[in-house]
Amino acid sequence: MAAAPALSTASSLLSPPSDEETLLYTPPTPHHAAINTAILTHPLTLSLLADARYSASRPHLKIPPHHRPHNLTAGTLLGSPDTIAVPPLAFATADGSAYVSLQHLGPALCGHPGLVHGGLLATLLDEGLARCCFPALPHRVGVTASLKVDYRRPCEAGQVVVLRAETVRVEGRKAWVRGWLETLVDERVGETPLVLVEAEALFTMARVYA
Repeated sequence: MAAAPALSTASSLLSPPSDEETLLYTPPTPHHAAINTAILTHPLTLSLLADARYSASRPHLKIPPHHRPHNLTAGTLLGSPDTIAVPPLAFATADGSAYVSLQHLGPALCGHPGLVHGGLLATLLDEGLARCCFPALPHRVGVTASLKVDYRRPCEAGQVVVLRAETVRVEGRKAWVRGWLETLVDERVGETPLVLVEAEALFTMARVYA
């Protein structure tokens, strides 16, 4: 009986939910539901769902529930209406060449009143660029070796932002990725997204030492 919690933890780590299962997210309140609906019904989301190159998921929900309290973006910052209210919706290519995600950023994420903290934006880019390239690495996982961030415009809280990333080069254990955060707009009616932050990163497979 004492081994049961450990066995449950091992099982959840070895058999995480599928991409499709993570999409079965149920918003807990009307506020969450409104944000979730806005993301799911936006023209950008619908176009990505129709694009055969991408697979949709909510990757933060692949982390076992009992581990999420110890994870910054999947636990500490996720779920409150004032932070990242709903799990980001992500679209990734199987070869690790491209990645797009949509996330709502609430007012508790600010550094200045009404403006999202630059460190939080860097965190989102670090994580998003990593998720982009990991499928291209030999063991599909790695660590950040370097991250360069350029802030272009203030990011207002209370909006959905789009993270786009593309893997520039892969050499053995290393992957170079570029990406940016931009405003969510409807390009079908001539709206042009504003680039908020740009980033370049190098990821490398982690070495395990005895």
